[in-house]
Amino acid sequence: MKNHMRRLILFRHAKSAWPQGVPDKDRPLAERGRLAAPLMGAYIARHDLVPDLALVSPAMRTRQTWTYATGDWSKLPRVEFESAIYEAVAERLLRVVKDQDKAVKSLMLVGHNPGLADLMTLLVTRNQRGELPGKFSTAGLAVIDLPVGDWADITPRLGTLERFVTPKSLGDEEED
Repeated sequence: MKNHMRRLILFRHAKSAWPQGVPDKDRPLAERGRLAAPLMGAYIARHDLVPDLALVSPAMRTRQTWTYATGDWSKLPRVEFESAIYEAVAERLLRVVKDQDKAVKSLMLVGHNPGLADLMTLLVTRNQRGELPGKFSTAGLAVIDLPVGDWADITPRLGTLERFVTPKSLGDEEED
């Protein structure tokens, strides 16, 4: 990747369970999520999308998504558990992104909706086909290319959605 390009990967946590009496931050993945996360992790590794740095929300479901997704990776990127991502609105997520060191060329946020979907909408004008996905489903992955040399230089609608992948779209891909 060129020096004047940054890649932001938004990875929504996989499907979570809603156990009674469990605080939101402590909700674990549901069985569907435990199956989807490694599927997405394999896709990330196979398509050379492993980031230089991953910032993961400290919520149980995001930490479990990260663990299940990266279980088979030969080399793990640097990972930090970032409390500012939990329940964050798009503008707060953008501040987190803009604060990253410019030595980091690719950054992954493992977080939640509606923040991730809103951040994608804020940063991207279009994808290769001209439209944005209508729904940022659980375990969804948005890859956004940004033509900047420093994260601090990101502005709204600067990015291009390079790809948007969901567990369902991977199931469709493997049936082709």
